[in-house]
Amino acid sequence: MTTEVKHKFWFVTGSQFLYGPEVLEQVAEDSRKIISQLNDSGKLPYPIEFKTVGVTAENITETMKEANYDDSVAGIITWAHTFSPAKNWIRGTQLLNKPLLHLATQMLNTIPYDTIDFDYMNLNQSAHGDREYAFINARLRLNNKIIFGHWADEDIQLQIGKWMDVAVAYDESFKIKIVTFADKMRNVAVTDGDKIEAQIKLGWTVDYWGVGDLVEYVNSVDESDIDKLYDDLQDQYDFVQGDNSTEKFEHNVKYQLREYIGIKKFLDDKGYSGFTTNFEDLVGLEQLPGLAVQLLMSDGYGFAGEGDWKTAALTRLLKIVSHNQATAFMEDYTLDLRKGHEAILGSHMLEVDPTIASDKPRVEVHPLDIGGKEDPARLVFTGRSGDAVDVTLADFGDEFKLISYDVTGNKPEADTPNLPVAKQLWTPKAGLKAGAESWLTVGGGHHTTLSFSVDSEQLTDLANLFGIKFVDLK
Repeated sequence: MTTEVKHKFWFVTGSQFLYGPEVLEQVAEDSRKIISQLNDSGKLPYPIEFKTVGVTAENITETMKEANYDDSVAGIITWAHTFSPAKNWIRGTQLLNKPLLHLATQMLNTIPYDTIDFDYMNLNQSAHGDREYAFINARLRLNNKIIFGHWADEDIQLQIGKWMDVAVAYDESFKIKIVTFADKMRNVAVTDGDKIEAQIKLGWTVDYWGVGDLVEYVNSVDESDIDKLYDDLQDQYDFVQGDNSTEKFEHNVKYQLREYIGIKKFLDDKGYSGFTTNFEDLVGLEQLPGLAVQLLMSDGYGFAGEGDWKTAALTRLLKIVSHNQATAFMEDYTLDLRKGHEAILGSHMLEVDPTIASDKPRVEVHPLDIGGKEDPARLVFTGRSGDAVDVTLADFGDEFKLISYDVTGNKPEADTPNLPVAKQLWTPKAGLKAGAESWLTVGGGHHTTLSFSVDSEQLTDLANLFGIKFVDLK
């Protein structure tokens, strides 16, 4: 599942009339050169377009208003090439409702000592122009991003690219729609929350639909579509019949594919980008969706179990940031507390996202000691190693908190022959004891989004854009 809009970013350069038209022509030429090389760098996920040289309050304000009403514009990148009087930016910046990046850079990356003169100084004033411009943004209490460094440096380009992903996710957040099939799991506190406040602060729409509405879609799936998908998946995954009869294995796998096709059609027909299920309410379904959910998450849909709409929406949001790379719904399950082995084993009955798999997933059918339904098919695989973030969104009644810590992902130390589910091991970089105590103290939940592609800087930027508190436990 991809975003529908082809996003782009506008580049607005700050200057003034003081030094004459030739300087303004040079400012525009320099801007186009920078943009061309940034676009050609291969480091940016979205294109940049040169919009204008901002020299008056009128043309700056008009540009910002235009950006607001162009759905393809995901954000504005500004550069104070020459000294740009910041009062000109006040009204336009106040009106702008798109993410804003202040690129504090300079045309050249050196001081040309042998040739520098007053003409050069008049044109290249970023060193103090950026401070004039940054002051007004700080005075306006903006949550804008500032990146300082030379535009041609790879690390700066990568940082711009990461911010672009956040800006697009922020825009797409206001299109996230989650359907909860049944309500949340009964008597659980942490998965509850204020849906209205979430729509106000985060843009998320959360709707309830009865399981019966889904059952109609599932039951109406054409058998030929199921058969085709069954054949196609055998090229992608290993089918392991195990102790099941051939008939049972094929039926139970195909029923999950029926659920997959039915849920996907429901979501697409009604414009939803994520969903939740609840094993306490499966009336009319033969199995708790397992393989069906895993396939939908690999398509890019958000998901969380037990009616946890907050984590379903968060997972969809971070899938947008990460381009659906190695980003998964997760749950803390059990602990290794031995010295030198400290770790958390994460899983979730059936629904672990195969985008974090390090091996070829296997389609297997096994009993599930919860839900009271038929044995569900699921993907069984091993998670990956590497640096990651583990993130949750908590609703404290008077505020949302985005809670995260950096973790080291590892593969489980041994097989689990009696636990046929997908598994991911991780340890907080602060250490299991310190990390877990901090997480528990601030009220972090057991449902999370684990991502090997998103980092804490991007989470900070997201929280700033939404105006919510980010608790970075490191």
